[in-house]
Amino acid sequence: MHLPSITVNINLCQYREVKTVATITSPCPPLSAGPLGSDEARRLAAALKTIADPARLQLLSLIQAQPGGEACVCHHLKVLRDAGLVERERRGSWAYYKVIPEPLATLRELLG
Repeated sequence: MHLPSITVNINLCQYREVKTVATITSPCPPLSAGPLGSDEARRLAAALKTIADPARLQLLSLIQAQPGGEACVCHHLKVLRDAGLVERERRGSWAYYKVIPEPLATLRELLG
């Protein structure tokens, strides 16, 4: 059973690169349609593993829900960082963001 494949990419705006996170076959027949070959099983398992993480699944949902089905969060993270609400730590080519509690506590007090 040979199916065309679709590559799922994440656009890392900050680094102007596209990283492939999984290759998914589409259309994917139900598992009851016949036994999967080993390559198909590996591709499907990689795709399912990718979306099995709740945070990644929620991000996919947020992106898909945007007009045009796309979103670049880099600008929003930069605005939050510039406002002093999050801080960024670079680890190799990755950037990790962390909420700074003090400014949020101040906002919480102001909003009562």
